[in-house]
Amino acid sequence: MTATTPPYADLSAPGTARRLLTAPTTGPLAALLIACVFFSFSTDQFLTGGNFSLIVQQVMVVGTLAIGQTLIILTAGIDLSCGAVMALGSIMMARMAAEGTLPPLLAIGLGLLVCGGFGLLNGVLTEKIPLPPFIVTLGMLNVAFALTHIYSNEQTVTQLPSMLTALGQTFPLGHTDITYGSLVTIALFLLLAYALSSTGWGRHVYALGNSVEAARLNGVRTSRLTIGVYTVAGLLYGVAALLLISRTGVGDPQAGQTDNLDSITAVVIGGTSLFGGRGSVLGTFIGVLIVGVFRNGLQLMGVASIYQTLITGILVILAVTVDQFSRKKAR
Repeated sequence: MTATTPPYADLSAPGTARRLLTAPTTGPLAALLIACVFFSFSTDQFLTGGNFSLIVQQVMVVGTLAIGQTLIILTAGIDLSCGAVMALGSIMMARMAAEGTLPPLLAIGLGLLVCGGFGLLNGVLTEKIPLPPFIVTLGMLNVAFALTHIYSNEQTVTQLPSMLTALGQTFPLGHTDITYGSLVTIALFLLLAYALSSTGWGRHVYALGNSVEAARLNGVRTSRLTIGVYTVAGLLYGVAALLLISRTGVGDPQAGQTDNLDSITAVVIGGTSLFGGRGSVLGTFIGVLIVGVFRNGLQLMGVASIYQTLITGILVILAVTVDQFSRKKAR
């Protein structure tokens, strides 16, 4: 009898290592660790619990927007309206609650519904007419932006009820103060990561991004799924609106004007392909942290904000370049 090697003995380890090295999140995670090491040597203030808590607070709004953006990009779509929709939701919540038009809880609920309604409308226009997502959401960006300024009368809303700013409150964890809003953002990342990786809905989202026709032939109701994804994303923008209010303590009609691009930046840096079907919410979380760490670290080093923007742009180009090469190798 000749000795045979069990099929699982020595072959699995190289295969596992290869999969880990080629995973979309490996590169972003390595970049995040390298950045943390670099800034920890560059400034004594970086490697502290308080600073890491601050980083999470600074990215929680864009991070929540980026979760919705990830869902849409996984379907090979795009949403340019997310920041403007969030601003509209936040100003509606703030003004209605501050003026006593609605109780704070109902004002929050109405703001969430308005944001979800914009997401629903984006999905319907994309699927039922159909129109390109870029055009639809570009138009909705202008609509939401205009409605925000009309409704607010260009005025910042102050003196908000405590319920609207509750998520900005902190609690001690060791020697570090953590905001409740940070926990909400992390919980949303975990929830959507589970939904994408462990549910039929998540598998259908990936299938839709890989090939609409193939997904349809396999029984996926692609139109309903696309509309649902845009609607869920809109509701997430509503949560981001509440987090924005809790962080700033006001309803600001000028808020969110670059957050649409920041959310796309985080998604792309996190390894999600702009062509759909490849990526993860975990990767987006890493991408959000990369942007936050770079901006925080450079600020601590005294680097001007314009150079922070320059470096972020370079990171985006590098991330898309890596994605293009990986797609060519996969063919």
